[in-house]
Amino acid sequence: MTRVFSGVKPTGHLTLGNYLGAMRRWAEVDQHRSDALFCIVDLHALTVDHDPARVRRLSRQAATLLLASGLDPELCTVFVQSHVDEHTRLSYLLECVATDGEMRRMIQYKEKSARERERGGSVRLSLLTYPVLMAADILAYGTDEVPVGDDQTQHVELTRDLAVRFNQRYGHTFVVPKATHPEVAARVMNLQDPTAKMGKSDESGPGIVYLLDEPDVVRRKVMRAVTDSGREVEYDREGRPGVANLLEILAACTDGNPEALAGVYESYGALKKDTAEAVVEVLRPVQARHRELCADPAYVEGVLRDGAEKARAMARPTVDTAHRAIGLLPPVPEPALSVAR
Repeated sequence: MTRVFSGVKPTGHLTLGNYLGAMRRWAEVDQHRSDALFCIVDLHALTVDHDPARVRRLSRQAATLLLASGLDPELCTVFVQSHVDEHTRLSYLLECVATDGEMRRMIQYKEKSARERERGGSVRLSLLTYPVLMAADILAYGTDEVPVGDDQTQHVELTRDLAVRFNQRYGHTFVVPKATHPEVAARVMNLQDPTAKMGKSDESGPGIVYLLDEPDVVRRKVMRAVTDSGREVEYDREGRPGVANLLEILAACTDGNPEALAGVYESYGALKKDTAEAVVEVLRPVQARHRELCADPAYVEGVLRDGAEKARAMARPTVDTAHRAIGLLPPVPEPALSVAR
């Protein structure tokens, strides 16, 4: 079967963008058609200043929401990145293959480091190198496909480059993966700034619909969404990004087409109202299942424990092969105990 890997970073509460752009596809498509692994990439959350207790809390919440969104541990593997040592074991080897220039060309590094410097803070080395850790996350499992949003495509391309380079230098070791994208709402935008992604780490709360927002909160945020000049409802992502964002969200929630939906509405108000109700209905079963899972924390812990054990067994052969290929001595086995006669 095709091997699929993807993950979520516990740097903030998961959003509608995370769900429509990734999580729903994982549950409805990827876990059924492939050998799929879904990971809470908590090590990536350490690349910026953080509260340790909050990272732990958000990691648990992310795991619970992944299961609430429909991921079935009988069909896929759900686990926490830091519970599987093979990720960090492989990451250093790939750092020995990557170049400084490649890291500094990463768009997210440029943007995040610029914001950090504007605040007068220092930039952690891990912020520069975390795309290599992301590559290790993917390559450790022989991944064929990585379902991601548009903003992560560059990181998958880096992963491909590192896999090819390692294979050429040290012998064929890694599968070269490819990025895949959902057809609609691959990148849900901020309701208050439709030129920016609806990111869970964003401080613009009014523009972000969180998966655990109450229905009235969802309605209020959508009804206050920024639109564009003019009154006609047209789907024009470049010229009218606010309306286009609403149409794409509505299309993703109703399995519609944003261009076709544009012809249905004569006013922004009607579009916003229908979009708000569609979002509320899409989130309703996720929130209900989340409440059930929160009442049974032992179940979630068991899923993560079993998932890590399964993931470890899947990753170890590839990572061990990479260690040998690059020139490292294998560990010396413990001598067998002699049996007294």
